[in-house]
Amino acid sequence: MSRCPLEADDEAAAIQAYDAYRDASPETFPDKVAARLLEGEHPVKVFRDHRGLTQTQLAEAAGLKQSYVSQIEAGARNGSVDALKRIAEALRMDLDDLT
Repeated sequence: MSRCPLEADDEAAAIQAYDAYRDASPETFPDKVAARLLEGEHPVKVFRDHRGLTQTQLAEAAGLKQSYVSQIEAGARNGSVDALKRIAEALRMDLDDLT
């Protein structure tokens, strides 16, 4: 059974509207992510875990050493602005979410 062209247009419009909404809407996170941040865990660690990455994977994606990422997560180093920008990009986050 073939579909009426109007139905195809309606479906295409619905898909386009959903894509526009998704692109314009901020990402939301589970309550446990917010709870970990409120408990004081370092945002890099929380969001890295949320994305399912190891420190090594994040470091490679950001072009950094794993030990440097570890030190940032542990609070032993603040991380340079450049490093945090690279980490934010690798995590698909805004820099503001990590500071």
